[in-house]
Amino acid sequence: MKFESKKDTLFTCFILIINAFLIGVLISILGKGTMETHKYWGVILILSCVFLLFWLYFGTNYELSKDGFVYRSGPFKGKISLNRITEIVKGKTLWVGFRPATARKGLIVKYDKFNELYISPKTNESFIEKLLELNSDITITE
Repeated sequence: MKFESKKDTLFTCFILIINAFLIGVLISILGKGTMETHKYWGVILILSCVFLLFWLYFGTNYELSKDGFVYRSGPFKGKISLNRITEIVKGKTLWVGFRPATARKGLIVKYDKFNELYISPKTNESFIEKLLELNSDITITE
């Protein structure tokens, strides 16, 4: 089952403001008419950053199946088998570490001995419900 990532106002504003600034810089570079050869690298870099930020924003999702838990966030993706997940912390925000998420107050997935992953499905309850159907040994903490 596939779960889209929740997108909160803070993250949306962050992405839109940075991309608006980068596009404004790009327009000012291109608006001057002729461009010197060394400025093409700047244009390519700016377009790459804009593309990456939009890819992170629109390309973040999670998938649960019997094979495991798959997360995708733009170019970053990974898979965790369900038997490695030990605990889910609900409603908290992990500020440090790997965060394939686009919102606060999501879920912290604890797996193996010391590994943590922060995710933000649209509805935490439906994600936890489906996860517990697949592996009932997982502890849920609030």
